[in-house]
Amino acid sequence: MSLDESVVHGSKATVKDLPSIDKLLRLPSVQALIPLHGHTLVAAQARGLVDGLRAQALAGALDVAALAPDALGQAVAARVAARLAPRMRRVINLTGTVIHTNLGRSVLPEAAIRHLTAMMSGPNNLEYDIASGSRGDRDSIVEGLLCDITGAEAATVVNNNAAAVLLSLAALSAGREAIVSRGEQVEIGGAFRMPDVVASAGAHMVEVGTTNRTHLADYERAISERTALLMKIHTSNYAIQGFTSSVSEAELAPLARARGVALVTDLGSGSLIDMGKYGLPQEPTPQQMLLDGCDVVTFSGDKLLGGPQAGLIVGSKELVTRIRKHPMKRALRLSKLPLAALEATLQLYLQPELLIDQLPTLRWLTRSQETVAATAASLLPAFGAALAPRFCVTLASMQSQIGSGSLPVDRLPSSGLAITPVLSGKRGVGSALDALAEALRGLPLPVIGRIADDRLWLDCRCIDDPAELLGQLHALRAAVIGD
Repeated sequence: MSLDESVVHGSKATVKDLPSIDKLLRLPSVQALIPLHGHTLVAAQARGLVDGLRAQALAGALDVAALAPDALGQAVAARVAARLAPRMRRVINLTGTVIHTNLGRSVLPEAAIRHLTAMMSGPNNLEYDIASGSRGDRDSIVEGLLCDITGAEAATVVNNNAAAVLLSLAALSAGREAIVSRGEQVEIGGAFRMPDVVASAGAHMVEVGTTNRTHLADYERAISERTALLMKIHTSNYAIQGFTSSVSEAELAPLARARGVALVTDLGSGSLIDMGKYGLPQEPTPQQMLLDGCDVVTFSGDKLLGGPQAGLIVGSKELVTRIRKHPMKRALRLSKLPLAALEATLQLYLQPELLIDQLPTLRWLTRSQETVAATAASLLPAFGAALAPRFCVTLASMQSQIGSGSLPVDRLPSSGLAITPVLSGKRGVGSALDALAEALRGLPLPVIGRIADDRLWLDCRCIDDPAELLGQLHALRAAVIGD
């Protein structure tokens, strides 16, 4: 039957009323989509639409109005747009966790974004030595920077810090023993456990000490002719308090040298600066670990360093060379995208006085509570008007956290907006807050907060441009209030 006919079978359409794919594709509004998106995609979405309409018709739930030409054209266009919409989207992080694993960890500095765009817009010298005209080594792009910044003799990079630990262990201790304190056998996200990493590297882990106390004598007694290295692991995602004892890298280094074994430490977060200078909790740096006598230090690129996802390995020339030559290195090597971003990020560390302005992660971590409170206050009137009368919006003091396993027990005094449903009692508070959080996530630029203690909290520490939020409040009111 023609798409222009309105045949009604009771109040619903039937399968017989459905258009053929050919007739649907000949609609002018659908035809207009083909030059923009190609026949393949438009036809696939047209078929998907008809399949969905058929299921509705068989269930007796298909309105005849849905088969009008305008409605069908709009439906196909909507399906095409939805299929082309990216799954990865930029969001506004108001959770209070600065380096949020689920939200992409560190945000790249503008210098890294510019360099990344320039390098991806055409061919580049990823593995080509322009001076000699011969094949180059991609590690050389950042090795000099890492050595200058950390004082290491050599450096190499892989695709994340877990890979850095795995590769280091495989290259230095496969078939031999790695000695690790029981109190440092961490598990990071995704059930990634240190004992499993050691085993996957082909090494045998020898546990020393107890969960809460390990002494230098424990390591000394455990060293044998099969020992390849002593492994220190920074417990960055948890803390043991109370009756505790651990052995520092500086204490272990003389023992490792005397017994002829390597000392390897995994810093995880890997700050390249003294965080204490910025009023933040202290975090060990690769520079200090190398000065303390470590042979190899591994750390992340996308946490406190503030760059892209990467695993950085610095240390002695002999051991880093062994690591670089291991066959597993090729499988774990860094691609040109993060390598370009890492180079530009590391270059910022050559100008430490400018880091707070140029490195988003450090800028957000060092913001004073007063500065954050001023941002929150500037947002309060508009948010209050947008959500009235169903919600009450107030200024509130908050506690931000660094995130991604960095300094897990430390908090940063912060400020933001606390949103409470206006109800006669406690009943319905949870569903109202869930609906508001969903509406915030549904904005063109999704806003991510957190729900706790019968409120929705929007921590303003990571806001650089309040206009991005204010420009979406009309859409938020339409979604929540309906006008």
